[in-house]
Amino acid sequence: MAAQSKRFAIERFCFKEQLEFIRDQTRFKTAVCSRRAGKTVACAAHLIHEALQRPRINNLYVTLSRLNAKRILWRDLLDINRVYELRGEPNETELVLRFPNGSSVFLAGANDKSEIEKFRGQAFRLVYLDECQSFPAFIEELVDQVLAKALFDYDGTLCLIGTPGPVPVGYFYSCSTSSAWSHHSWTMFQNPHLERKSGKKPEELVALDCARMGVTLDHPKIQRECFGKWVHDLDSLVFRYEEAKNDYANLPQRSFAWNYVYGVDLGFDDSDAIAILGWQEYSNTLYLIHEDIRAKQGITELSQRLEELLKIYPAHKIMIDAGALGKKIAHEIQTRHSIPVHPAEKTRKLEYIELLNDAMRTRRFMAKRGSRFATDCKMVEWDPDVYPPRSKISERFHSDICDATLYAYREAIHWLEGQAPVTHKCGTAEWAKEQERIHEEAAATYIQKPEEDIWQDVVNGE
Repeated sequence: MAAQSKRFAIERFCFKEQLEFIRDQTRFKTAVCSRRAGKTVACAAHLIHEALQRPRINNLYVTLSRLNAKRILWRDLLDINRVYELRGEPNETELVLRFPNGSSVFLAGANDKSEIEKFRGQAFRLVYLDECQSFPAFIEELVDQVLAKALFDYDGTLCLIGTPGPVPVGYFYSCSTSSAWSHHSWTMFQNPHLERKSGKKPEELVALDCARMGVTLDHPKIQRECFGKWVHDLDSLVFRYEEAKNDYANLPQRSFAWNYVYGVDLGFDDSDAIAILGWQEYSNTLYLIHEDIRAKQGITELSQRLEELLKIYPAHKIMIDAGALGKKIAHEIQTRHSIPVHPAEKTRKLEYIELLNDAMRTRRFMAKRGSRFATDCKMVEWDPDVYPPRSKISERFHSDICDATLYAYREAIHWLEGQAPVTHKCGTAEWAKEQERIHEEAAATYIQKPEEDIWQDVVNGE
């Protein structure tokens, strides 16, 4: 009897809406849920259930980063394994749970396009892609060209799960509204464990949250976070980039000189990101000229890349993230590679975000159409659990290129540029008027000079 009570049965573990999702035999399915809906627990239970039912198969859980995968799912997997005495062997280094029947559950991250390659050539029975609303544009390649093909061997299943993003766009939104996918949805209101743990009904919790924020139930943030609805929630976005205002296809072709400033955000588990901003003489419009995002490169590779870019875009200034080990990296780049980098200013970050937002609002900041910056701006959110609102950036999705762009923006001096001088063709009436004005201004300057200064000009031949 004791052994029977320990037996893992997914029917006892999941509630109705979760079970409907898990038992759906469709190979490609989506789950759009609210926060605190218990989708992650269902995901852990499904991965283990499938591993126990079928010997010698591999199941995979993928989210934005390996650290996120460990933080979100690893503990749930270990708890189920321990409580139900499933005898799975956990390997925390590899983030894999191996069962006696030869089946395994793997956890992995994919925060950069280069991470896609590690899934090629592998075979999976069940794959979960979590936090789909926060994946950059490469999620389409990850799904269509890699993960879908990795399911061929076992005629496997792919599940895309997440909460609605701040704007109803992107690959996850397209899949969640496509007839080619099977769709499921549940919210915190169907999660019986929420009331058990909190001591309050979900309706009470939502009402208290509305009162705290001073909003009603129809507010976009509440509809999205609590009811799992796709709505436009622009106030939740940190960067107010608008395609209609801030996209550019081609740079201006005027014959004025360009000035460039670099922002460098350092990472290893994350990516190194280089943002090059530029403005032309006599123009106060700033352009994101070039973005370079590379994962797992060393100091030498980063320095070589900077040297290559400097030949094309000679820098007015190079700002580098000098936090933590960044200070040593910056020193190495300066001394060994003779690249004049400066530590990026990181204080008053929220104020400079607002200045950048104002530049985007007034079309004084432009980015290449389809750039990583433009894409990431739709996913970097304010932390909804922090009060006052818009005081802390959510850790759900981190953008290296947005940070690099902000470092560079703080040092750009495009706003100092004035109007370009007007020149007219020699011999025209406009040219004669311009010459007359120039001579009058020169004469007025001489009249105002002391007599000794005028004689000194004569001596100097001026």
